[in-house]
Order: sequence, then structure tokens, then C-alpha cells
Amino acid sequence: MRRSLSLALTLCVIAFAARAADTPVAATANGAPIYAQRCATCHDHAQGRIPPRYMLSHKTADQVVRALTTGPMRQQAAGLSADDIKALAIFITYKRAGAWPEPDPAANGCKPHAEPAMLRPSSAGTDWNGWGRDMENSRFQPEPGFTAADVPRLKLKWAFAYPGGETVGEPVMVAGRLYVSSAIGRIFALDARTGCTYWSFDAGAPVKNAVSVGLAGARRAIFFGDMSGSVHAVDAMTGREIWQAKADAHPLAQVRGSPKLYNGRLYVPVSSGEESAGEDPAYPCCTFRGSVVALDAATGRIIWKAYTIPDEPKPTKKNPAGTQMYAPSGAAVWGSPTIDVKRNRVYVGTGNAYSGIESPGADSVMAFDLDTGKRLWSVAGTAKDVYVVCQKIGTGNCPAEIGPDFDFGSSTLLGTLPDGRQLLFAGQKSGVVWAFDPDHDGKVVWHKKLALGGAYGGIEHGITADSGHLYVPISDVGTSVAVPTGQDAPHKEGGLVSLALATGDQAWRTAAPEVGCSWGAESCASAQPASPAAIPGVVFSASLDGHIRAYATADGKIVWDFDTGRNFAAVNGVEAHGGAITGYGETIADGILYVNSGGGFYGPAGNALLAISIDGK
Repeated sequence: MRRSLSLALTLCVIAFAARAADTPVAATANGAPIYAQRCATCHDHAQGRIPPRYMLSHKTADQVVRALTTGPMRQQAAGLSADDIKALAIFITYKRAGAWPEPDPAANGCKPHAEPAMLRPSSAGTDWNGWGRDMENSRFQPEPGFTAADVPRLKLKWAFAYPGGETVGEPVMVAGRLYVSSAIGRIFALDARTGCTYWSFDAGAPVKNAVSVGLAGARRAIFFGDMSGSVHAVDAMTGREIWQAKADAHPLAQVRGSPKLYNGRLYVPVSSGEESAGEDPAYPCCTFRGSVVALDAATGRIIWKAYTIPDEPKPTKKNPAGTQMYAPSGAAVWGSPTIDVKRNRVYVGTGNAYSGIESPGADSVMAFDLDTGKRLWSVAGTAKDVYVVCQKIGTGNCPAEIGPDFDFGSSTLLGTLPDGRQLLFAGQKSGVVWAFDPDHDGKVVWHKKLALGGAYGGIEHGITADSGHLYVPISDVGTSVAVPTGQDAPHKEGGLVSLALATGDQAWRTAAPEVGCSWGAESCASAQPASPAAIPGVVFSASLDGHIRAYATADGKIVWDFDTGRNFAAVNGVEAHGGAITGYGETIADGILYVNSGGGFYGPAGNALLAISIDGK
């Protein structure tokens, strides 16, 4: 997954929505048989990462309609009329369309006098460019603009309401401008200090990654991918598109991970929606292979394309419904690539296989040559992990044995040890953290199991590191009974773990606090799937309970706690709704902590971007 949110989960969750009030009776009644025919088999008997029906009540009717018409669930809605889709959305969400006022994309425009400040040179020290901030994906900000001692004084500075009713992606701050993406595919350029809007751009498809800022030829541009598999370069100052290119020709290809810009080339991770399409017995499963694509940043021209599974899929057998099946397939790349400047390499982690007994490259960490795309090495974390969304072994495209779905869904991290050596670190949905030696073909130096793991368990969306330790947030939603290897106390979802970079020895482990959720007990979880971020002396980690917390790196003590799971007056003229925090995590730049609240799934969706600073100034 991507993610680490795994794809089938993403497709189910994105499609369905939030609780509420007034429901037109006729529309609800009409939606019931459609739900029974199209949705009930999956969601009334949910298994693995498929969310049960009560979790589908955490988005808006508008989100459902968009997902079923132009979004990733359009295949499942094939043949439904516009009225059918509206009725289904109302039935699932108990909420009429338009219940959340949509912000005007042009609201709160920046005044012309603010523009010169945006022209200052970019500073690698104070900016946060791309998902991981640096080429190594450290998610560490060495010059945050405030100190660890200041953290208890952090307060809300301003809030911004995204259109579309869901927070996705991750804010990026470069040279005084904040670039944010939305679930409906609209990109905003905001003033990083005030939240006023310079411009917005409609990509035409949902955008779920952080942008990278750099040069497209002679023009400063932002680069990002969308959920239709396209890659965009947009003028960073004007919001006008420079070029658009297709990363992969597969009809279900997606770019969910954040592209990485380096030395005039854009390195793009490619994933897909085929894992969920395989649920349909009539779908010829499966033909997609994950890849990394290198594009010319000036033109969008493909320079090279490297597949994570070397062999092309070939016909194998027919499924019980008589549909031709194919293999090998899968091994999507969900996370942002890691660039190793010293060794001239790009590293990625891959997801599970979709079909075939063996798919070399699935659930692996691998290295490619930056110049040519030649694969240099690949190390697997889990073997024979074949997974597609299905209900019963022996039916449709279900494999003979369902795999555990143990993707390397988040980005790898190239860390430098106190003695100058470097290791490549990766967190897996199995709950295992791995350390690989980049100088010896990815040889495993150490690995440590920290969590039970699962479809939305283990390590989901990322890790962070400083000069001595790795900081690992734990998800493990709903896995509260068993005990992972090496852990004596009863296992509990959530928590943050500090490991020594060189050895993997545990420095401390802080359990998730028992605080509850502002919206009540239903769908309240303490798991921490979101990627963390660190500054000298402090790690920030957010939770599905809507809280973001600061942990002292010395001992894991929680030194600050902010509940985002509520409503906020937004600078763009409407109310911003906070909720559960999942997916990509925090951004720290120029004295401000930026947090997206309302990723949904195991808690309410929301549309709040929060800027938090010392004393709110």
C-alpha cells in the first residue's frame, strides 16, 4: 500500500463518506438496493483492509459522488445513473450533498504587496521541499525556526479549508510559498505566513502526494503526479501548466507517491488501482507492474523506465468465471524515491504481488542507477505475498492463498550514522524495520519487529531520523490482543519507538495515550499510521484520534499535545473541519508546523490545513 495506505483500502475509503443529519427519505430508500447489490458483499462482511460499513459514514455525500463518477470507484459504479449514484451516496453517508459549504478557490486572495516576499531565494535549511524534505527522505528539519524548548508554546496561527472534504498529500514550503494538494485535484499556492491564496490549479484528477519544487528549464516549477497516472509541471509563480506527461499507459496506473526532483530529472513512483479491480471476476487479473520513471524536468520526456518486476505478465489460466488471468504482476511503488547522491542511485520500496505464485520484486527494497535505470540490487522482506481484494478462496481472481499484504508502502530513508557510515532504512507493514547496507548490495545489517503488522498495521506511511536514532510510529489498528516477538507487555495499537541507527537497539517506546476522541467513542483509534517529522530534540507524530503530539527525543516523553479533531474558522471564508490524521504527516518550515487534519478511514474525514506556531504568532 502507500502508502503507505494500501490501494484497495484507498479505493474503498475514498468512495464512501461522512455521517450527518437530514436525509431525504426517498433517496435513502432508493439507495438501499443499490448498496445491497454493489457494496454489501464487501462492506457488510469486511475482511483485511476493507472497511466495514460503519466506517463508511465518515465522509461527505459529495465525496462519494465524485469518487463514483470521476474518481477511483468509477469502475464499480459502471451502469449507474447520476440519480442512482446520488441516492447511493445519501444512503451510505446519511447526509445530503452540499452539507459542508465548499470554499471558493479564489477566496482570500493575496494582496499584490505580498508578492515581493515570495521572490526571496529558496533556502534548503529552512524550506521543506518534497515529501521527505531532503534527497535522503530524512523528514528531519535542522533549522525549524523554533527550539525544542519552545514546543510547549505552540498554538494555532491560522486554518485553511480544502475543497472536497478530505485532506490528502502533504504541504510543501519553499521560498515563502506553501503548496498544498487536494482530493479533488486542485493545487493551491498559499502565503506560508498568512494562508492567503496566490493561485490554484485544477489537475483534473485527485492528487495525493507532496509537490517537489525546482526548475523546469529556466522556470521555477512545482512537480506532482495524480491518481490517473499523469505527471504535471506547473509554474510555481503563476499556476500555469508547463507540461503534462503519462507515467504509465496502464489504464489503472496511479502516481500516489511524491516524485523526487534531482539534477534536472524527475523520478516518479508508479502504483495502480488494479489490486481492487481484481475483485471483479470478469476482470482479467492482473497486468500492472510497478515502476520508477525518470523524466526530463524541462519537457516531461521519459528518459528511462525501470520495472519492479522484470518479466512482462503472460496468460496463465482462466479463473472460475472463465476470465483469462495473467502473471506476474504487482509490486507497486507507493512511496517517494530516495536519492543517493554519493552512490548515484535511487531507492524504492515495493508492495505485494497481485497474481502468480512468485513475483520477484514484490515486498522488496531495491536500488536503480540514477543515469540508466539499471537495477543494481533487490532484497525481499516477505515472500509469496499475493493479494487482491476478494471474498473467498477459489472464486474469481482470488489467489489460492491470500497473502498478508505486507508492503513496503512508505519511503526508504538513507541515514548517516555517528561514525559517518550510511545505512538504508525501511519500515514495512509487517511491523518490521529494516536496515540495509547500500555498499554491499543491500545486505541486511539488522531488522527489528516492533508491531503485529497487517493491511493497515505495522509501519504505514513513514519514519524519520536524526543523527543517532530512527523514530518509528506504529499503526496496528484493531490489533490489541496478540504480542509481537520480543515484546512482553500486551500489545496495543499506536505508539512511537526510538531505535539506534547502527544496531536497531530500542532506546525507548512510548505507548499511545488513552485520551479518547473529540467526536466520541465510535471509530476512535489511537493508531499512528501517519509519517512523523523531527527537529533537534523533538519528534512530531500524529494519530487517528485527531491529536498531534511532540515527543522528546531523549526519553520519549510527550511534551506537547494538540487536538485537531474539531472545527476551525478558516482564512478562506468557511469552517474547516478537523478529524483523524492519517497518511502523510507534518511539515516544519520557517517557524511553522503545518498539519493536515481529516484523512478519514478510522475516524471522521475533514478538510483542515492547520498552521501552528509559537504563541500563534
